[in-house]
Amino acid sequence: MKWTSIVAIYFLFWAMCVFLVLPFGVRTPEEAGEEKVPGQMDGSPHQFLVGRFVLRTTILSAVLFGLYYLNYVNGWISVQDINLLDRH
Repeated sequence: MKWTSIVAIYFLFWAMCVFLVLPFGVRTPEEAGEEKVPGQMDGSPHQFLVGRFVLRTTILSAVLFGLYYLNYVNGWISVQDINLLDRH
């Protein structure tokens, strides 16, 4: 696999992991004991820590990409293993 393909696929994993990590660790102002600003949505985060969010996303995407790459190299699961139609 070329290094450009590795970077592109890793970026796709990272973008997917953004949406997986986003709902975890979020506290609303009500949970934090703070008052809401007028017009603030009930589910909006009290404090959004971008650095922690990016770190969690990067770690998760690195682990998932590592599993993908190991499968690519070793061939643990192939297209033939995922035959949903079960045609012979």
